[in-house]
Amino acid sequence: MGELAEKVQRELIEAIDNDELILPTLPEAALEVREAARDPEISIGALARVIGHDAALSARLIKVANSPLMRANREITDLQTAISRLGINYTCTLATGLAMEQMFQATSPVVDRKMREVWRKSSEVAGICYMLCRHYTRLVPDQATLAGLVSRIGVLPILTYAETHDELLADLAILDQIIEQTHPSLGDRILRSWDFPLPIAGVPGEYLNFARDSAQVDYVDVVQVAELLSHVGTEHPFTRLDWRGIAAFAKLGLDPDLDVQADEDLSDSMEAAMGMLQ
Repeated sequence: MGELAEKVQRELIEAIDNDELILPTLPEAALEVREAARDPEISIGALARVIGHDAALSARLIKVANSPLMRANREITDLQTAISRLGINYTCTLATGLAMEQMFQATSPVVDRKMREVWRKSSEVAGICYMLCRHYTRLVPDQATLAGLVSRIGVLPILTYAETHDELLADLAILDQIIEQTHPSLGDRILRSWDFPLPIAGVPGEYLNFARDSAQVDYVDVVQVAELLSHVGTEHPFTRLDWRGIAAFAKLGLDPDLDVQADEDLSDSMEAAMGMLQ
């Protein structure tokens, strides 16, 4: 790791330790949905009124409800029907996750492009998490989706920092190196500061630890496998790892040697999953 990268990483961690780097806060829409979800008796109509305050979020949820993965037999055009198709739990979790998209925007064009790239990748991984969770585990698919959406949340403060430090924007290779090294631990801190439940709060810090082997299948395993599968067919370094040595595949009961592109059903599901939240 180069000198500049090390210096920036040190500064970022010091700033967090001294409460100088303000960790991002959950958007208003996410907080409102979280608050609504605390009411076990909440009706579809009441939830629709809360989510309806945010037109973009409502449109996203209707789009997800029409995704091939949801197997809707007719097109859904209104929020209430979308919520009844997705279910109240899934709607609340998904709305919390999707509301974060508005955080991934910046004023500098370079940083804005990077932010959108990070969000696009998070959405792809989250869609695959949903599919894997439903087919290969007894975990809760909405929690798996959220785990995928927040896996890269630690990139946010790094890119926000880069916006005011021109030397980082001048060398994107160094910026990428800093992101790679630092985002997992920052992600853990952010999710803990947001009071996320532990099984999800621990995802950013662990999902890229390919030597990890927990006692039973968990959301980290799901995100890890989803992350790897999202790079199939690309030149990404992760495709050159020996996936047979990665315990998460065995825990999901998934053959790491399976040719996703050749298996038509899986290939179709993957495509639908990657597009589900786009």
